[in-house]
Amino acid sequence: MEEAIAKAGALIEAMEYIRKFRGRIVVVKLGGSVLEDTCLQKKLLADIAFMATVGIRPIIVHGGGKAITKAMNKAGLEPVWVQGLRYTDERTLNIVEHTLVNEINIPICETLKELGCYPTGLHSLSSCVLFAETLRLEGEEGRKVDVGLVGRVTEVNGHLLKTLCTDGTIPVIAPVAQDKSGGRLNVNADSAAGVVAATLDAEKLVVVSDTHGVRKDINDPASWVSSLDEKQIKEMIDTGIIGDAMLPKVEACMTALDGGANKAHIIDGRIEHSLLLEIYTDEGVGTQIIKKLEGKGT
Repeated sequence: MEEAIAKAGALIEAMEYIRKFRGRIVVVKLGGSVLEDTCLQKKLLADIAFMATVGIRPIIVHGGGKAITKAMNKAGLEPVWVQGLRYTDERTLNIVEHTLVNEINIPICETLKELGCYPTGLHSLSSCVLFAETLRLEGEEGRKVDVGLVGRVTEVNGHLLKTLCTDGTIPVIAPVAQDKSGGRLNVNADSAAGVVAATLDAEKLVVVSDTHGVRKDINDPASWVSSLDEKQIKEMIDTGIIGDAMLPKVEACMTALDGGANKAHIIDGRIEHSLLLEIYTDEGVGTQIIKKLEGKGT
């Protein structure tokens, strides 16, 4: 009886958020172990199916870095990293595209179908909604550093995404973009998700990874922070507290907020129902990032 009462209480708590977010777009970026563990992935996709069922309009953007590295190794290619980015030549790009579409995007869509949803895979082998320009990094003495066929997302087909969402379809986006000439560019999935959320004025961007949000001390899990605003984030970047793998996630959140999204979140996808807990409860389980911190809660 107590367990049933607790479940009823959770539903009542969620009701406020269900009403608030009904009809709103939430961009979910999937990365980390969620893309490696089939069981974990299905549980998280079930959370997304729940969101769609109660009226939220989810859009999924997924990564796939580990799977790409494995595919490259299998093909006898050693990944080359330049300032944290994978150098991408034509052969590497073919592997990137094949892996993202066939090993990640299509299985995600198939699982969502099994869960009663209507997904559509959006990528360079079907309808591409990401458009980019070639990325050149700054090197020593102001020289441009070539990273090959790597791009920075400059435009998103927001009209198509909104149309799909309104129709009850869940867009599932792979991070390969088109350039002006119709060529393909490998783009960072975190950055792409941030631009998608900004373009659509999303209610939220939720970055799902293997980290329990932002920490004040990277080596101390207990230093996790539940809420941060843009000013605090910038200070943590300037002091080096935020860096390495966390930096593109945080920058994606900032892009989303600057573009009009209301909130952004970084959560650990290994925690069961972390996505629902972050969106539909007062406490949350990750770090929420907002324009200006006024109080706690999700």
